[in-house]
Amino acid sequence: MTTAEGWTAAVRDRLAPGRLLPLGAAGDGAWITERAARGVLGPAAAAVRGAVPGALRIGPDPAAGDEGPAAAGPLPVPAGGLGPGPLRITADFGAVAGRPLPELSDALRAALLGAARDGLGLRVTAVDLRVTELLDGEPPEAEQDAPPPGRPAPATDDPVALAVLRVEGVAGVTDLWGSPVHRGPDQVRVELAVTAGHRPLDVARAARSAATAAAAGATAVTVLVSELR
Repeated sequence: MTTAEGWTAAVRDRLAPGRLLPLGAAGDGAWITERAARGVLGPAAAAVRGAVPGALRIGPDPAAGDEGPAAAGPLPVPAGGLGPGPLRITADFGAVAGRPLPELSDALRAALLGAARDGLGLRVTAVDLRVTELLDGEPPEAEQDAPPPGRPAPATDDPVALAVLRVEGVAGVTDLWGSPVHRGPDQVRVELAVTAGHRPLDVARAARSAATAAAAGATAVTVLVSELR
């Protein structure tokens, strides 16, 4: 894959929400879209001197064993979501001449691990890197595409949504997977956006506590972080 193809893949991935990734541990009951996670991981990779990031994917870590929906314990895994467990990042990148490749790989791996754990709250245990191109110098800066248009904020008077909206770091409720508050037998799922600069896991934990208090009688409350704003 060339650098241009990597950029094309990265843009295509940015337009799709991707799979739902577990935030924190099983008891946290929180998930985030792969697209939102890449919004933090991509800039972290781009900040590494000598690296030109390409396609990036996040999935279960095969070395950690099978982590399916059953691993969630008492909290239901949303449709299309990964069960809680260790994750692995797979990233392509172009390497610019002038920095030893092992040093560059170590720096890129450390940046991605730090952004995943400290910036997002993902349990990433491994990062696989693939050099797709060796470059003599920094490529010309790619023209930035306009971000995909945001979905209009849904209007809601649901008491659970109103409680979540009062949580610091919640930018709004969203409806990518249906209504902002989805109710099932003894279950409530809240979908929301997190304000950029706030750690999604911390916000999701606080939002889940607020939702649990407002959702009288619900025994299983989960949170989906659909985007960062």
